[in-house]
Amino acid sequence: MSILKDKNILLGVTGGIAAYKSITLLRLLKKSGADVQVIFTKSAHDFVTSLTFSSLSERPVLTNFFEEEGDSKNWNNHIDLAEWADFLLIVPATSSTISKMVSGNADNLLIATYMSIKCEVFFAPAMDLDMYKSPANKKNIETLVKNGDILIKPGIGSLASGMSGEGRVEEPELILDILKNHIKKKLIFKNKSFLITAGPTFEMIDPVRFIGNFSSGKMGYELAKEASRLGAKVHLISGPSNEQINDENIILKRIVSADEMFDECSKVFNDIDVFIMSAAVSDYKPSKKNHNKIKKDKSEKISVQLIKNKDILKSLASKKTKGQKVIGFSLETEDELKNATKKLKNKNLDAIILNSLNDEGAGFNLPTNKISFITSSYLKDFTVKTKKDVAKDILLEVFNL
Repeated sequence: MSILKDKNILLGVTGGIAAYKSITLLRLLKKSGADVQVIFTKSAHDFVTSLTFSSLSERPVLTNFFEEEGDSKNWNNHIDLAEWADFLLIVPATSSTISKMVSGNADNLLIATYMSIKCEVFFAPAMDLDMYKSPANKKNIETLVKNGDILIKPGIGSLASGMSGEGRVEEPELILDILKNHIKKKLIFKNKSFLITAGPTFEMIDPVRFIGNFSSGKMGYELAKEASRLGAKVHLISGPSNEQINDENIILKRIVSADEMFDECSKVFNDIDVFIMSAAVSDYKPSKKNHNKIKKDKSEKISVQLIKNKDILKSLASKKTKGQKVIGFSLETEDELKNATKKLKNKNLDAIILNSLNDEGAGFNLPTNKISFITSSYLKDFTVKTKKDVAKDILLEVFNL
């Protein structure tokens, strides 16, 4: 998965000959999984067509504060656009637009959105050599940088005027790399390695029957995705689950039984920084597996002898080294806090995540969860949220351990 997947990006295109390069940049952003909204200045329409950008972005290109639709007008709310964005890229940024960014002359939708923005702003100047070197333009660029905007310095090469020198907008591929590298530097789990388990385990009685539970694996998969988004390399060990994942930073290993999960976790445990045991592992397994399907006979009862599975979490936590963090889950139906706190201590964990089947919105096969994050020194309760948002909450707590 690209680091830009699911990022909301505003792409501002202004009136310069270099606007054609923004088409390539848009394609690269979309290919990386970003959701892109394009905003044109009026003069941008003189150089490129909005049809191309709307087709590639799968969104209508915005230019005006109001769009006429029949007898009515629809307002393009610059505040909503600003709040939606994770990043604003202005490529190319003409001298006129740069001047308006400094002065606050919000006479168009792009500058009005810029003035309301809360996210980081990247701007890539594109203009002729003498214009770029002019004292007024240099001062404006310095002001924007001082204010916190990120300058994508222009390259040196042939310019539209026929001259050669500095002022050529940077190539789209390099702009994409600049954005990605900037994000990577700020990722809280950069250079960290995670081991995350997910889903149930199935303990086979015979070739067609098993002991298991209703875990979907969704919580563990969301944790893996979020850890990757935050810069981590992730080993995801998953029991039987319909969840899918496609991420270059996640190594997925599918298993069936608790013994297989123990073996796979043991292989990588010494090389990871954080272990999150999200899987719902069967506590017991049949003492023997029948190689053939058990046939129904005249007996009214049948007995299956069960033996304990290895306690994967406790076993690996006992081997953790200084700096390693081990986090468990505790799904309870009674005496929830007491039981979770007992597991925290007895299994030598750094934290345990409690959820109760008594809480509405928590449990197996639901899109939501409700958790409490517990350590030896504090307890933090969270409201019902989507499992994606729960994963974010958990990993921020893990970061602060």
